[in-house]
Amino acid sequence: MVKLGATIAKELLLLFRDRAGLLVLFLMPAALVVVMALVQENVLKTTGEAGIRVLFIDKDGEAVGRAIHAQLDRSDAVQLVSASGAMDDESAQNSLADGEYQFSIVVPQGLTASLKERVSGQIAHAFAQDGGGRAENDAASSPRLTVYFDPLVQGAFRAAVVNALREIVLALEMEMKARAFSEAVSRQADRLLGQMPGPEPPAGAFPRIDPSWGRQRLLEVQARQASRGGFERLPSSVQQNVPAWALFGIFFIVVPMGGSLIRERQEGTLKRLMSLPISHAVLLLGKVLAYVLVCLCQFGIIVLMGIYVLPLLGTPVLEMGSAYGAILLVVASAALAATGYGILLGAVARTYEQASMFGAVSVVIAAALGGIMIPVYAMPEVMREISRFSPLAWGLNALTDLFVREGNLGSVLPEISYLLLFFAAATAVGWWRFVHREQRDL
Repeated sequence: MVKLGATIAKELLLLFRDRAGLLVLFLMPAALVVVMALVQENVLKTTGEAGIRVLFIDKDGEAVGRAIHAQLDRSDAVQLVSASGAMDDESAQNSLADGEYQFSIVVPQGLTASLKERVSGQIAHAFAQDGGGRAENDAASSPRLTVYFDPLVQGAFRAAVVNALREIVLALEMEMKARAFSEAVSRQADRLLGQMPGPEPPAGAFPRIDPSWGRQRLLEVQARQASRGGFERLPSSVQQNVPAWALFGIFFIVVPMGGSLIRERQEGTLKRLMSLPISHAVLLLGKVLAYVLVCLCQFGIIVLMGIYVLPLLGTPVLEMGSAYGAILLVVASAALAATGYGILLGAVARTYEQASMFGAVSVVIAAALGGIMIPVYAMPEVMREISRFSPLAWGLNALTDLFVREGNLGSVLPEISYLLLFFAAATAVGWWRFVHREQRDL
């Protein structure tokens, strides 16, 4: 134990002497968390809460334009900005090109009158004696509700706005058709009653149908968040980014750890250490425990930032669930996996440049595959299959399960097992290579 403690103290002392490297080691993940949490907070608002600026140009000024405006104005997903009907399409497109708005909706002049005319024609053809051979108007002559969008707006945002408009237009069409149908049925009934023998019935003898039935819904679609035990909560940007980029920072420990092994080998320090009564296993174990301690401190600092610093910048407070022991085990397992990879990297690479370049690039690739940068569900199927083998995916899935889904130790045991197996495999290969190289050099 004394030898192990001395090895750990030696590693920590070397880290503390490299003030610049230590500062980068702690500040880089913290800066990533702050930047990504703020960026993601804006994205989440844009997709679900508020932030999509829509320029609304009503050239019609009648019932249809007012109804569309009222429906959109009630939605929290858009910020509706009304413009004068005199504004032309070119000016609207220029506003989008300048980035002032994300969408522009143009209601054409005479839209209400055109729709009423089309509805009357469709109902008249429906009651025609020839079976309604001309029931549908030519689609090419249909009026258009034009939506312009900024080319930089992604497809998901476009689909959300266009689908919302289609739903509003469909409801308006159903109400207008129901009103016209009700009036047509009453007229037809009055005409037929007038043709019957006997005294002529008074005008309007057939009861009128309330046209509001056309907008009454028969089926509602309900969207709910999956939950355990009735617990339901949408993940915030902080809950997504704090564990993700904290894991990214933990795995970046491979660069200084692998580099320290290479420097000790190149500078002859390792030979002097091996001349002491200390084994390879104790030397590597001390290095592992020292860097695991650094990773735990790193994660703790980032969690404190999520709780106390990020809320000052306008983000939600970090909520971590209640399984704190399971969180600690997941983070410790991820730290072990990272240090095991660092040992493997330091034992295999020949120069510090090789270790730093390959280590950094491989961690970035593993982070991309693991859903740190892009959600796994948004990847192609082939990439989703590959992501199952990323250690960062295991750690992120476990922490997300604990932070958001109210998971417990039992629910994250598979991910912990994968991380520990990765640590054991990487350490075993690194230790074998380390011992083999030292025996060859001797």
